[in-house]
Amino acid sequence: MTTWIYTFTSIFIISLLSLTGAFTLSLSRDKLSKILQYLVSFAVGSLFGGAFVHLLPEIFTSTDSIAFSSIHILVGIILFFVLEKFVRWRHCHDVDCQEHSAHLVPMNLIGDAMHNLIDGLIIGASFLVSIPMGIATSIAVAMHELPQEIGDFGVLIHGGLTVKRALMFNFLISLTSFLGAAISLVIGEYTHGFINALLPITAGGFIYIAGSDLIPELHHHTHLRKSAGQLTFIVLGVIIMYVLKMLT
Repeated sequence: MTTWIYTFTSIFIISLLSLTGAFTLSLSRDKLSKILQYLVSFAVGSLFGGAFVHLLPEIFTSTDSIAFSSIHILVGIILFFVLEKFVRWRHCHDVDCQEHSAHLVPMNLIGDAMHNLIDGLIIGASFLVSIPMGIATSIAVAMHELPQEIGDFGVLIHGGLTVKRALMFNFLISLTSFLGAAISLVIGEYTHGFINALLPITAGGFIYIAGSDLIPELHHHTHLRKSAGQLTFIVLGVIIMYVLKMLT
């Protein structure tokens, strides 16, 4: 029961991030763009830290076959590539994104629902391993969700939805994470192999999202001071994950 409480509490907190788009309405475009690039940088560090500091050590110390786990990490990378290609997993983290158009609103919602379902699976599986692992994974997911939800809000607004409807749809779609978590907790409790497979897939997914989806967006800003700021926030994300590991 404790695992369920921690899992659903974490998911509920992450779901509230879907409402952060409303706070961006009072910001200028330039200020919002500056904030987003540092949020994305922090997300990169958190995802890499979650994968290399928390998930991979747990995977390789608890498995009987390193080759089996390594293959599943590659499966995770390929799976997230497929999702990005065919289910429009990729979301804008930029206020000037060229993908803001009305016909993409339904696709954005469908892709976001799939995204949140998988986030729920990942978080649920992590809490089954341990509470600290679940908390670390939740933080990594949340750090990626924050700039993503702001981008999703922009897609919905530019697609013709009112602010109220955009917030409502964003929040409702985020609740699909609860379904993913419930599936993960039920299956994982009775099938040990489920966790052994899902954790390396999660690590592969984190590595793919940080390296392929987020870092290329940071290269849009080439100014030396901005690049230094990005690097600082990436390192900060990794450090926080490392400190969390040391504390647990």
